[in-house]
Amino acid sequence: MSDYGMMDKEEIYSKVLRAGRRTYFFDVRATKAGDYYLTITESKKFTNDDGSYHYKKHKIYLYKEDFTEFREILAEMTDYIINEKGEEVISERHQKDFKREDDFVAQEAKTPEDTKGTDSFTDISFDDI
Repeated sequence: MSDYGMMDKEEIYSKVLRAGRRTYFFDVRATKAGDYYLTITESKKFTNDDGSYHYKKHKIYLYKEDFTEFREILAEMTDYIINEKGEEVISERHQKDFKREDDFVAQEAKTPEDTKGTDSFTDISFDDI
């Protein structure tokens, strides 16, 4: 049997979470040995001055041996935030002394890494590992 089937990254199981300018992709993938692992990709939309836009992506790889601990820490952190601050979103805009930081945000959005173009991000290949 050839391992041609393992080489193409067919979708085994995927979910998408759209959250404002961010989109999270959860993908189950296969290792060369045929085991499964999870990738979580955050894709954030940036609008250019001319109205066009590009995306900046970050990817996390999560392997089975780390699932239990990862889930425990994620649950602990999310519970901590809810316990400390409740589920309602606290917005800076509701505060009396809030100063608009749009100028800062506009500058921040134009760092060199962000202007590389659509969908450029480093994807680690398993051949390198």
